[in-house]
Amino acid sequence: MIEFLTYLVFGAALGTLGGLFGIGGGLIAIPLLGVLFGLDQQIAQGTALVMVVPNVMLALWRYHQRNRIEMRHALPLASMGFCFAWIGSIWAVGIDAQTMRLAFVAFLVALTAYNVVRMFTIPTPPSAQMHHSPRWLGVLGAASGSIGGLFGVGGAVVATPVLTSVFGTSQVVAQGLSLALALPSTSVTLVTYAVHHEVDWMIGVPLAIGGLLSISWGVKVAHALPERLLRGLFCGFLVLCAVMLAFKV
Repeated sequence: MIEFLTYLVFGAALGTLGGLFGIGGGLIAIPLLGVLFGLDQQIAQGTALVMVVPNVMLALWRYHQRNRIEMRHALPLASMGFCFAWIGSIWAVGIDAQTMRLAFVAFLVALTAYNVVRMFTIPTPPSAQMHHSPRWLGVLGAASGSIGGLFGVGGAVVATPVLTSVFGTSQVVAQGLSLALALPSTSVTLVTYAVHHEVDWMIGVPLAIGGLLSISWGVKVAHALPERLLRGLFCGFLVLCAVMLAFKV
């Protein structure tokens, strides 16, 4: 019972951070599960997905209530994300845990660098029409799904900045489309990890409950903070996670 409550509180903290940074919590949960609980990289990724999938489902439902998601844009993202997330997750479960951890550290560093660059560049004004044909969304879905399946983080963390910077969508539209991409891709990734016994359900279930209880609070805090401050906090947290994982390698 004590362990369950501990994981519940931990999940609530991760849900708050995931809502704050708009990433569902998986990107934050994975390094912390590896460092604090000593889980191998693949098990940390699979366990984090138990929390991520219902969080994404709840966020997508609430988003669709307020902002209609265009199916002609969501469908190529979601379908290609689903297929390539499955391929990426199959590849992931066969990689050595130490190699996977090194790759995840490199991914965190690259993601941090990209977000730092975005902090100091002039944003492109959002447009009512996408800058590129919707068929290119399938390419983005494939790339995001592959990365999401490989690292168990969902494709939203990759798709959202690309949709705003390359396709010229508003942040709200990008987040909705990214959620539509993330739900099928994270679901198939979780199934793949579970089939290969790379999930600790005793940790994942209370994490999911805690995350569902707190993610709305994180979203509320996020809307009260300046966007540049949020990006700075996010970059700082990514660096901290990368350093902690590097010491575990």
